[in-house]
Formats: sequence, structure tokens, C-alpha cells
Amino acid sequence: MSLPADDRVRAQALAGDESAFAALIGPLVEPALRLAYSMLGDRVEAEDATQEALTSAWRKLHQLREGMPVRPWLLAIVINRCRNIRRTRWFHLVRLADPSSRRELPDSTVERLDIDLAIARLPQRDRQALFLHFYLDLPLDEVALALGVSVSAAKARIYRACGRLRPGLIEEDR
Repeated sequence: MSLPADDRVRAQALAGDESAFAALIGPLVEPALRLAYSMLGDRVEAEDATQEALTSAWRKLHQLREGMPVRPWLLAIVINRCRNIRRTRWFHLVRLADPSSRRELPDSTVERLDIDLAIARLPQRDRQALFLHFYLDLPLDEVALALGVSVSAAKARIYRACGRLRPGLIEEDR
């Protein structure tokens, strides 16, 4: 009895095969980078965090339990790496451009900035849940795994975050 292709690649990666690891993780690099960027707001920092998360995933591959989906496991590592970066003192000293300072921009850009500002006002935990579910299109069970919470807690975070977004967007619409 032979293993399905995904299980075979996973087993080879667990055995130390770097090309199998690349095949397993490769399709997840772009979503991991987008997640890191959404948390850090800086492309270079996001690339560094993603690279460090991938290195950590290689070292911690033995912690990937059988039957556990790879995507939320990797995204949880990215989230933790980004949290660690945000905790460092130098990160708080870096000044990012204020997205609220607008020049003559097309209406579509202004609307996008309004949404970005409304999302930026949310607590980090709520932004993570929204990003994972709506932007990366993860089902609730994978959002829960990535955030390290129950499915009902993930659902509640998403619902609460959407509720917190509405007043800011309605207010800015007037």
C-alpha cells in the first residue's frame, strides 16, 4: 500500500529531504509573506520575518503532527515571528509614513486608504483573524489553528472585528 502524494512528500520532508520540504512549503511562501507584510507594514521586514519563519519551520518540522494541515502550522510560525519583531524596541522607533496624509488621489485610492485606516485601528489580534480568513481565504478551522485558539474563538474574533470596522467606515462615509 503506497502513501498518497502529499503524505509521501510530507514523509520525505520529515526525513530531511530539502527538496520535499521546498515542495511542501513552496506554495505557502507567498501567503506567508503577505501575512507578515500585513502585520509589519514594511516589505523588507516582512521578507526577513518570512525567511526566518521558513528557517524555523525547517528546524521544527518534527513538531508537525500527522494529519495536521501544513498551512496553518506555517502561518502560526509567521505570526509568532512577526509578534517577536514587533516586540523589539527598535521596531517601535521606526517611523512609517502616515497613510492619512493624502495628496490628490483618485477616489478608488482614497477609498482603499479609508479601509486600510479602519483596519489599522483594529487590535492586532482582530487584524490577524480578518487577514487569515478574508485575505488568505482560510477556513475557520485553519484560522483557529494558525492563531492557536478554538474555532469558536476564531469565529468570534472575526465577527467582533467586522463589527468594529463598521462604525469607522460608516463615519468616514458621511
